[in-house]
Amino acid sequence: MTWLITGGAGYIGSHVVKAMVEGGEGVVVLDDLSTGRKERLPDSVSLEIGTVLDRALLDRVLREYSVTGIVHLAGKKQVAESVAKPLHYYRENVEGLRVLLAAAVDAEVGRFLFSSSASVYGMPDVDLVTEETPCNPMSPYGETKLAGEWLVSSTGTAHGMATASLRYFNVAGAASPELGDDGVFNLVPMVFERLTAGEAPRIFGSDYPTADGSCVRDYIHVEDIASAHVAAARRLTADPSASLTLNIGRGEGVSVAEMAALIQEVTDRRDPAPVVVARRPGDPARVVASADRIRTELGWAARHDVRAMVTSAWAGWLLRHPEARV
Repeated sequence: MTWLITGGAGYIGSHVVKAMVEGGEGVVVLDDLSTGRKERLPDSVSLEIGTVLDRALLDRVLREYSVTGIVHLAGKKQVAESVAKPLHYYRENVEGLRVLLAAAVDAEVGRFLFSSSASVYGMPDVDLVTEETPCNPMSPYGETKLAGEWLVSSTGTAHGMATASLRYFNVAGAASPELGDDGVFNLVPMVFERLTAGEAPRIFGSDYPTADGSCVRDYIHVEDIASAHVAAARRLTADPSASLTLNIGRGEGVSVAEMAALIQEVTDRRDPAPVVVARRPGDPARVVASADRIRTELGWAARHDVRAMVTSAWAGWLLRHPEARV
């Protein structure tokens, strides 16, 4: 059995590849290397360079590697960019997925695992977000993820394909420094960047209806994200009728202020103290996952805590930013 992993040379994708290979699964990667890096991949894994919009390439790869399952992580992922370039995001994320699914149907691929996002929920006004919480995405990025879930589910139903959509919450950490996150778009690397420059970490708003007034989020280690993919892939193999939509989270909220304090402790950079700046438009007060369904369906639970996330992410940051060493 061979799994095609699209976007497998990226931050999350390379962790999924690592976990799948270590779990004994056959893997081939398709990545256009726009944000991915070839050196993230094990030498034993074949890399095909290209985009899911290239139907001829997809047909060849699915045929040559006798692909029996697909894990689809490729796509554009930045909320602010999606607001500025909605047509680009719909083309890459929705049309790209449509082309990939069409190729999968024609090649009689029986399993499809889609990487979705908690962004499909928008600004839920609940203590714990379950899979039944109404979806109201607040950006084109979130819209494309929700549309992708619909497309995957409908295709699976129509063509007898086992499917699962996994909704990530706030991903952090690294399995090793070499696999660390290159981007500076999420809280942890944003604080690293400020501390490296000798600047105060920023807390966007301190008047939310939370215990300390800052936003509360559910942080999940990227290794746990990867292990959830392995569990889901095995479920799709065992259950050809599966049609799953699952949160991937810890079910524990951590405030931005708490996370900033922990980062300063782990990095041993307690000065300068964080500063409060204006709220960012569209930031909900609290977004924390219910992880009950994934535990029931897959027997999966997160293993890493937030300290492990920050410590491993910092090791990756130091590898790429030696000037941050003291």
